[in-house]
Amino acid sequence: MRYFIHLAYDGTRYHGWQIQPNGISVEGEIELRLSTLLRQPIDIVGAGRTDAGVHARHMVAHFDFEDGCDTEQLCYRLNRMMPPDICIYKIEQVADDMHARFSATSRTYHYYISTKRNPFNRQYTWLCHYDLDFELMNQAAEILMEYKDFASFCKSHTDVKTTLCNIIEAKWIKDDDEGCYYFRIKANRFLRNMVRAVVGTLVEVGRHRLSLDDFRNVIEGKKRTMAGESMPANALFLERIEY
Repeated sequence: MRYFIHLAYDGTRYHGWQIQPNGISVEGEIELRLSTLLRQPIDIVGAGRTDAGVHARHMVAHFDFEDGCDTEQLCYRLNRMMPPDICIYKIEQVADDMHARFSATSRTYHYYISTKRNPFNRQYTWLCHYDLDFELMNQAAEILMEYKDFASFCKSHTDVKTTLCNIIEAKWIKDDDEGCYYFRIKANRFLRNMVRAVVGTLVEVGRHRLSLDDFRNVIEGKKRTMAGESMPANALFLERIEY
């Protein structure tokens, strides 16, 4: 039988989602406790691999367990064992051919920027020290949806079979009256480090250091060296996965 786990986590102290040989991971924390509860080794498969320091408001993973289980009770017991920076929302039985990664139809990320100092959100936003033209940044964000190949925003030396992605939504949204904005991007899939590289390049547009034509040239150039810097991980959230 196959089960989906719906969860959230604060990625601050983790070396990413995926199990690492020399660091603590979200996947490893869940597998350890799930294996203890079910009294046999359990491997889980996540919908994606968030990098070190990246957070998730909604992550999905699946595992197989042939004996069957009370999902509500398992969720309750698992939460009692988890560290406080990981929360299990729900465990549900799904069809055997459902896959946390390959069955997902879209993923949504938010990247948060503060234009004013705020001691209460400093851990989860990037404090910008420049004046940004968010209207121009939104014009550039719309350009993203005209393209499919985003090799320019893919981390170098990664083993990916394709750099093609279908971006469904990309826009900057004002979050509150305290100078906080977030970039919302939704796509069928993302490349490693893609969102942080896209945001870094859009910030260059917002600072008027890149024109809209320059932004197009970055995408069409298909070279990571042409794009902006990778933004800090602490302000990036995996917001939602849809099936």
